[in-house]
Amino acid sequence: MFDLDRWSEIWATIRKHKLRTALTGLGVAWGIFMLVVMLGASKGFENGVMSQLDIAENTVFLWSQKTSIPYQGLQPGRFIQFQNEDVPALEAAIPELEVVCPRNSIWDNFTVTRENKSASFNAFGDYPAFVRVKPMSILKGRFINQKDMDERRKVAVVGEQVVKSLFASDEDPIGQYIYANGTPFKIVGIFRGKGQGEEVMEDAKTIYFPHRTVQQVFKQGNRIYWFALLPKPGIPASFIERRAKEVLAIRHKVAPNDLKAFGSANVEQEVQEIQGLFMGMKGFSWFVSIGTILAGIIGVSNIMLIVVKERTKEIGVRKALGATPRSIITLILQESIVITAIAGYLGLLAGVGLIEGVNQLLKAVGGESEFFANPEVDLNVAITALVLLVVVGALAGLIPAAKAASVNPVVALKDE
Repeated sequence: MFDLDRWSEIWATIRKHKLRTALTGLGVAWGIFMLVVMLGASKGFENGVMSQLDIAENTVFLWSQKTSIPYQGLQPGRFIQFQNEDVPALEAAIPELEVVCPRNSIWDNFTVTRENKSASFNAFGDYPAFVRVKPMSILKGRFINQKDMDERRKVAVVGEQVVKSLFASDEDPIGQYIYANGTPFKIVGIFRGKGQGEEVMEDAKTIYFPHRTVQQVFKQGNRIYWFALLPKPGIPASFIERRAKEVLAIRHKVAPNDLKAFGSANVEQEVQEIQGLFMGMKGFSWFVSIGTILAGIIGVSNIMLIVVKERTKEIGVRKALGATPRSIITLILQESIVITAIAGYLGLLAGVGLIEGVNQLLKAVGGESEFFANPEVDLNVAITALVLLVVVGALAGLIPAAKAASVNPVVALKDE
């Protein structure tokens, strides 16, 4: 039930001691402000770093190297060469695999020509499913499809820089031909990478061809240079990494304990390490802010003790007139909660306002980078902070409220 008299008393006490109340609430406000700003900044660093990730977070890359242990009569130092037959073997032996993408590159500084223009680009032979490994935006046309693979079509999907280098601004590249090693390839799609910074620049200079077309045109036989693997949902990438090596070791007669025969990169593990770093940053933010808020609690508690001392006679009169200890405790706790809640709310608003202001400024001036982008405050954090304010207010008034409830009316009425 809303008690107007009680709220009037609280407001009168706050007005009577404006400076004291403001300085007391400043500790709580500053603690909440620091928490919001530090968590927002931590999220900005996380967003900046994670925005550079232009590969699916659970990808495993696997490539071949030289053996280091003799096995089944074969000498060490043998280079393992993956083949097309390894693809169905992996799919059959590892049902937990969602995507198996063999990949081939052509060569460095791969030169492509069109009419009287030529330039060097990155060039790869890939499967249609590679878009699940490396998300990209298809600006026009399409990506490689299964018919391109089956019929070994001479088609290409190109980045934006390829278009700028070989075509005039008013030309439509779709359906046009570029020449690679004297072979014409029809452009069927234009794409843009999902990352930022150097990754996007590299993507813009990249050309994708059907994997089997690359093997045929560039005389690579049935060789596969490396694999990109994706596990099914809920399957750890580390499991796929281990099982793929086991399957390929059996197929290529590699000793089970030969750790140098295959190289691999587990993107999921790298992402977890990065996220662990940011979890540490968030934990440190909470630690520092909670320490500041605790200092504010002590300040509020001391102020409420002074309030109880100043109002000893009043409390005695209340108890003499029949006020219960519960009503006295509620009065002191409510006043404490009001002070901390208002102070904390103002600190929360100031923190959110600063983070949002910085975010808008970065977007306006194009200041987002690979290390800091889109700082933001999580809604769950804001709700947690608000709940924390209520708890802090209750804790701050607990001891003063208990002291007020224990006042002896007879002694209080004699208090000067």
